[in-house]
Amino acid sequence: MAKKTFPDIPRKEKLDYKKSGVDVDQGDALVDWLVDSQNQSANQGSPWKSRVVEGIGGFASLFDIQFPEIKNPLLVTCTDGVGTKVKLAVQYDRYDEVAQDCVAMCVNDLICTGGRPLLFLDYYATGKLDLQKAKKFVAGLRKACVLGDCALVGGETAEMPGVYQGSDFDCAGFAVGIVDRDQKLGPDKVKPSDVLLAIKSSGFHSNGYSLVRRAFADDMDQWIEKIIQPTSIYVQAFLKILKNCEVHAAAHVTGGGFSNIPRVLPSSLQPVYRPYLLPPLFQELQRRTGLSDDELKKSVNCGVGFVIVLPQAELSAAQIILSEFGFETFQLGSLSPKPKSEPL
Repeated sequence: MAKKTFPDIPRKEKLDYKKSGVDVDQGDALVDWLVDSQNQSANQGSPWKSRVVEGIGGFASLFDIQFPEIKNPLLVTCTDGVGTKVKLAVQYDRYDEVAQDCVAMCVNDLICTGGRPLLFLDYYATGKLDLQKAKKFVAGLRKACVLGDCALVGGETAEMPGVYQGSDFDCAGFAVGIVDRDQKLGPDKVKPSDVLLAIKSSGFHSNGYSLVRRAFADDMDQWIEKIIQPTSIYVQAFLKILKNCEVHAAAHVTGGGFSNIPRVLPSSLQPVYRPYLLPPLFQELQRRTGLSDDELKKSVNCGVGFVIVLPQAELSAAQIILSEFGFETFQLGSLSPKPKSEPL
């Protein structure tokens, strides 16, 4: 008699996927809700609706990327997450806010190339899928995608007991856009005479929350409304600026704070910042942590969410456009040549 490769294991009851912690029916219910609500009146204004050939519900999405006005198209891709801000979303049931963060962190990165967002996908992973919380998250994604001028065409929901504990979850976003090669922004277009235009942030956005949560741990309830504010989405305002102003580069101020700005400058130039008053929320963080101004600028955005590099002559026109979209701005600084290193 042949030896069994896998010995029989006595069980008191049948073990199925649901008893192991994964409820496939909940995941299917979420997809059904998404598909059923796609054609509701609330979603008729979804960006690029006519270009989505196949969207949510299949194994992959199809999108028509034929743009006759773009002669030399380049695809723009980016991905990002929300970080430990998700802990606050769980604690305070604020899933829609972090959903906007998930979209904003991607599309704000994307437009730094001069491109326009086209489509967005998300990844949502949790220990046990709560359908109502997941619906809040996806509803937040949809609203944010309208602000980000991109179509929500799909995503993935993963239930992973043993990896995530309790109500813990994580999320990530993925965005695709397009830009004409001749219109691409970057260091090669930046001139020494350019200035830095800052768009104020709505708060901490989605970075530095390991520091923030610890600094405000004892009285988070009193500060949560300011601390949970979602990342501003600058897409529509910036696209209008690109149509009406000469722009050379742009930087999304995320993890690492002001260290993001030199990334879009040529190696021969460095930013020279004007002094400005930190917003009260950042002043409070500095008071609680004891960080210097330089240390704070390496940790959080310090009230600056997005920076546009453009000629001085374009500054006023760009500020007018941004004010139309409700954004506050100020001139953050200018550029100067980097000092030449002395030969050894």
